[in-house]
Amino acid sequence: MADTDTVSSLADLKDLAASAPETVSDDIETPFVPAAPPAPLRDREVDAQGRSYATGRRKDAVARVWIKPGSGKITVNGRDQDVYFARPTLRLVINQPFQVAGRDGAYDVICTVKGGGLSGQAGAVKHGIAQALSKFEPQLRTAVKAAGFLTRDPRVVERKKYGRAKARKSFQFSKR
Repeated sequence: MADTDTVSSLADLKDLAASAPETVSDDIETPFVPAAPPAPLRDREVDAQGRSYATGRRKDAVARVWIKPGSGKITVNGRDQDVYFARPTLRLVINQPFQVAGRDGAYDVICTVKGGGLSGQAGAVKHGIAQALSKFEPQLRTAVKAAGFLTRDPRVVERKKYGRAKARKSFQFSKR
């Protein structure tokens, strides 16, 4: 190995790379392939009324959610969201997918919720809205998925076992 091939700094490496012979021969022609525009991974899913449907689940609650372009009105079981979810934190949870996607007040939401308590129902509505939003506008899927709204939270209440007071709590022990 000659003394000129040794590398002592990055500048020497740059000079070596510039003086290296090309390994690709010019007699092989590679055809030009234009880059295709990035297509959405999924198709837009809209029914005849222009709505997108999804099911959201959280704990024991199941929410059936329809979204359509509108003024931002959210109706839960035939009532306004302010009446059904009286706590502001629950209303905040429901509106999170729209805020992440940058679509505040762009869609009307109609949903029916069954099972569980109010917190689980709000989580189920949020999950359903996020899924329906990604079906209505597939390009929003990456933003909603990055926020973690498309993943169903698998945690549910553990069932009560026989011989126990609750799922894991034992009855009070009496020594005598």
